[in-house]
Amino acid sequence: METSGYTTAGGVGVEREVRQVSEDALEEIVTSLGHRRGGAFSSGMDYPGRYSRWAFGYVDPCVELVAKGRTISARALNARGRVVLPAVSSCLLAAGKPVEEPTADYVEVRVDESEDLLPEELRSRRPTVFTAIREVIAAFKGDDPHLGLYGAFGYDLAFQFEPIRQELTRPDDQRDLVLHLPDRLVVIDRQRETCVDIRYEFTVDGATTRGLERTGESTPLAAPAQLPPDPVRGDYAKVVAAAKEKFKRGDLFEVVPGQVFHATCTDPAAFYRSLRHSNPAPYEFIISLGEGEHLVGASPEMFVRVSGDRVETCPISGTIARGANPVEDAEAIRTLLTSVKEESELTMCTDVDRNDKSRVCVPGTVKVIGRRQIELYSRLIHTVDHIEGRLRPEFDALDAFLTHMWAVTVTGAPKTWAMQFIEDHEATTRRWYGGAIGFIGFDGSMNTGLTLRTAQVKDGIATVRAGATLLFDSDPEAEERETELKASALLGALAAVNQPEAAPVAVPRRQSGQGMKVLLVDHEDSFVNTLADYFRQEGADVVTLRHGFPAQTIDEIGPDLVVLSPGPGWPSDFGMAALIDEIYARELPVFGVCLGLQAMVEQAGGSLELLDYPEHGKRGRVARLGGSALLDGLPEEFTAARYHSLHAKRPGVVGFTPTAVTPDGNVMAIEDTANRRFAVQFHPESILTAEGGAGAQVIANVLRLSRRSA
Repeated sequence: METSGYTTAGGVGVEREVRQVSEDALEEIVTSLGHRRGGAFSSGMDYPGRYSRWAFGYVDPCVELVAKGRTISARALNARGRVVLPAVSSCLLAAGKPVEEPTADYVEVRVDESEDLLPEELRSRRPTVFTAIREVIAAFKGDDPHLGLYGAFGYDLAFQFEPIRQELTRPDDQRDLVLHLPDRLVVIDRQRETCVDIRYEFTVDGATTRGLERTGESTPLAAPAQLPPDPVRGDYAKVVAAAKEKFKRGDLFEVVPGQVFHATCTDPAAFYRSLRHSNPAPYEFIISLGEGEHLVGASPEMFVRVSGDRVETCPISGTIARGANPVEDAEAIRTLLTSVKEESELTMCTDVDRNDKSRVCVPGTVKVIGRRQIELYSRLIHTVDHIEGRLRPEFDALDAFLTHMWAVTVTGAPKTWAMQFIEDHEATTRRWYGGAIGFIGFDGSMNTGLTLRTAQVKDGIATVRAGATLLFDSDPEAEERETELKASALLGALAAVNQPEAAPVAVPRRQSGQGMKVLLVDHEDSFVNTLADYFRQEGADVVTLRHGFPAQTIDEIGPDLVVLSPGPGWPSDFGMAALIDEIYARELPVFGVCLGLQAMVEQAGGSLELLDYPEHGKRGRVARLGGSALLDGLPEEFTAARYHSLHAKRPGVVGFTPTAVTPDGNVMAIEDTANRRFAVQFHPESILTAEGGAGAQVIANVLRLSRRSA
């Protein structure tokens, strides 16, 4: 047995005992999780550079954190928890206002919203229940690689950051977050071929857990209730049809609505073992949340993983059924990789993911290190991208987690508009689906998986939600079958229990934005942070504000350039004409992207039309018309990303010179060099515009041109 100890940043004494044990110790924990709080996590996949095999588990944690809306509570679950709770209580009380008088066993606080206007760069620091979690992490900070908070993060947590209009009634028993502080862990390292039992003793304000028994509440499983009805065939196709109208209007690029299936589950531990055997995945888990509720899943997708300053994600999009043998699998892979629709799905997911990282990562460090890689699961084949970035010194793992909330692979793009569509069209609240499970380490690390291929088990019923990524190209019947196929892996594992039988890196260029300040106006877009990152890579100082701010804010910031971001809908949805008038009145340089171009055309008296076929996440051939300062240094024809339903034809562009078009005559760039007004219809920040550094060149050019005297 090895022993060691240390004192955390918040003054909590930690003693650690580590002993070698057999793997049976973890299986004993799994069995206990049928009726006692705790969790077991494992990885059943080896993908070099992404996943390796491991497993760990705990039972009877000492403290539990629970969030519902903007309230968060901490409860001591045993005598050991009562020793630790004062350290946790002080953290919660530092973050919010007490809901009731704290006791030796329980404290609950409410974290109110801030009335301050905060830039999007500080999004993850807005007051939310995560403010309290951040305090706990700071108080328990130490170098132990295993001590931390384990559990589940619900989908509704995103609404603390995004103003979604809620249409669905939230059940009274819905919890948005459950995290455990374990004081004993069994950890299996498959690479080192070790299995250890780690036990912790805590000292808080002179009180110690040493000598106190590790116990917990035992809750017997309820008898199965009557199964709710499964989806009616054809209902999902109606949702697809509704989404297509949104795609056509330009409100959405993609969206991931789900539907719910049900099955009986009287033994969550057996379900977990069956699923782990039949459907190995990078994130296999069983979490006993208390109150008779379990989560059992085998998620194929990493949400956020942080080690040191490195943050990783592996968005999955692009799906096809496996064949009956390797030859059929190979044909399926060929079909998947040559599908424009499936590529568009993953492209949009990766563009949004890069955007999320750009909010908190060092400029230029967000890289696609694996592109459209194949992952095979029991019934499905997926294409996966692997993306990494390096956190800026002022940000940490929790910032990385919050800036990705929630993954575009379960919501859509633009995220806020996609989440509103989901709220308006799904039949029930998502609860845990689309959120995350995993571990936040007190050493600054994090490993979380997306809550996919997951069953919520309560009252003897397993609820399984499965979604499909919808684009304008989607076939309703095919998408409906995809949801059924995704759910079938879990339903099959339940049946077995119930009835036993990497991207090229752009070459660094000379910075053209040194000493310049850029005001980036965010029109609820899903790529604005990547756009900001491109300007920062050129040395510019960027401040991002959501649309609707007072005009005097422009004067307070004093920008050298105003950038009008892309966004869903039409320019009139955001009242962009008034803002452009204010910018022009100040004779400021302006650069519009996509929606920004459309607004500038309308403001100049031009007109917009809907495309016959929306171009979302698609490659476009762009031809220069000659004499373009904005496109200087680019070839006469280049590839760029298109994400738009609206467009301006050349005769409809008033007050500008069109300097680039697509083969079908859609205007891709306009310029008024004398007044330093420029715009592009394509997305320079997309990975589809990265070939030859085209997107970065456009940003460098607009910064250079903005320095010129009017």
